[in-house]
Amino acid sequence: MKKTTYVHTSTSDQITGLPQPPLELEYAHKMRSFKLPEPQELDIKDYPLRKAIEERRSVRTYSVNKLTLEELSWLLWCTQGVKEVYQESATLRTVPSAGARHAFETFLLVNNVETLEVGIYRYVALEHKLVEYVLEEGIADKIVEAAYDQKMVKNDAVTFIWVAVPYRMCWRYVERGYRYLHIDAGHVCQNLYIAAENINVGVCAVGAFHDDQFNELMRLDGEEEFVIYLASVGKKK
Repeated sequence: MKKTTYVHTSTSDQITGLPQPPLELEYAHKMRSFKLPEPQELDIKDYPLRKAIEERRSVRTYSVNKLTLEELSWLLWCTQGVKEVYQESATLRTVPSAGARHAFETFLLVNNVETLEVGIYRYVALEHKLVEYVLEEGIADKIVEAAYDQKMVKNDAVTFIWVAVPYRMCWRYVERGYRYLHIDAGHVCQNLYIAAENINVGVCAVGAFHDDQFNELMRLDGEEEFVIYLASVGKKK
């Protein structure tokens, strides 16, 4: 924490005139992609905000009912949806982020979602679609092991895996940016909890996982990109 205080902050790459990192990571276009239902077309019932906040709780066991693509689209939109691209230099999204840096990429371990095979997918926020990432056999069991045997990350409908791209934040905020990454993760996960109440879905945030093992499974280097937070999601019993 001391190293992220302003007294230790060095001159940022933004100040020195270096170009900012891309708003989103590239993806392998050869992989299959799945267009999600558009946010404005989602038929999601209205739900009082106060009631959603009062009823929010962590849910660790789920029904066998599948999550629909429409419901998954809703949860992705509420947690990282792009409302506007501002002058090609920032995205304005459904969650707050320090300086509108939005340094996260959303990956999903899909276990029980209509029309999707079991495996890991990536959410491409700028295009509001999913792209296949890792569909190898047994990947869900490996994720459970990396999450210290928390079986809810396999027995749910989908596990959200938020990956931090620190330079997107630190380009502007340098050392302080690492503190903002963790603050922003809280914003995103809280939106997931609240949005889930609209569709009778339970959520449980997960902070306990083996970092190196998880990053290796996700094919991340652990420095330029790393897993920062998880959440299991499934239909309530």
